[in-house]
Amino acid sequence: MHKLKKILLWSIALYSIIAVLLYFFQEKIIFQPEKLSTDFIFQFAHPFEEFFLETKDNSRLNAIRFVNEYPKGVILYFHGNKGSLKRWGEIAMFFAQKKYDVIIMDYRGYGKSTGKISEQKLYEDAQLFYNYVLERYPEDQITIYGRSIGTGIATKIASDNRPNHLILETPYYNMKDVAESWLPIFPTNLLLQYKIPSHEFIQNVVCDVTIYHGTDDRVVPYTSGELLFNSITVSNKRMITIPKGSHNNLIKFEEYLTTIDSILKND
Repeated sequence: MHKLKKILLWSIALYSIIAVLLYFFQEKIIFQPEKLSTDFIFQFAHPFEEFFLETKDNSRLNAIRFVNEYPKGVILYFHGNKGSLKRWGEIAMFFAQKKYDVIIMDYRGYGKSTGKISEQKLYEDAQLFYNYVLERYPEDQITIYGRSIGTGIATKIASDNRPNHLILETPYYNMKDVAESWLPIFPTNLLLQYKIPSHEFIQNVVCDVTIYHGTDDRVVPYTSGELLFNSITVSNKRMITIPKGSHNNLIKFEEYLTTIDSILKND
């Protein structure tokens, strides 16, 4: 009995320690930036411009704009939680090569971008870039594209504006839903500082919505994306399920490659 009590106390202590660590270090778990020196030179196989936008709190946000002579439209791309524009520029260039201008930013602390990250700052910075796009393109030519953690940011911006299309790749219902899939035994509702309630934002989205999600996604469960899709109230919505697709490889599947052109053409 004494031994059982001892094991129980140690288990409670270990559980508490892990919970405390999750609370205080979750930002490092969620956001995993690659930092770049200010003199780093980007190289991409498509014409582009590098630029910075200044925020109200004097942070500088680095971005890339892929350009085409006669663009079909513009895609504002919000990337995932790892890396920097060095990696994500290569990924977003896929759309530039389809004759769309593409604007993609690095979040605070990523690449050459400065400033301290927070959920509210993510939204404010994203809106800053939407305003930048809106000054240069008609709103009915704007597609917002979100990838992974960027899907929540993309949905927020689509809910506050009137773009033509919102495309979400591997989205989540909200951050709590993802956290619970990873940590089912912890009170994620109490521990989680980043909520990113995509399911709430999407209620105010009035444009077309397309979701891509793979059934073998081990980062954001397919069921989370499905929940988000089912919560969408607009009639013109599509969910393209990619059997055996995981979190980072949907672009390799025929289901993605054979549908993305027609989806973009509908913009």
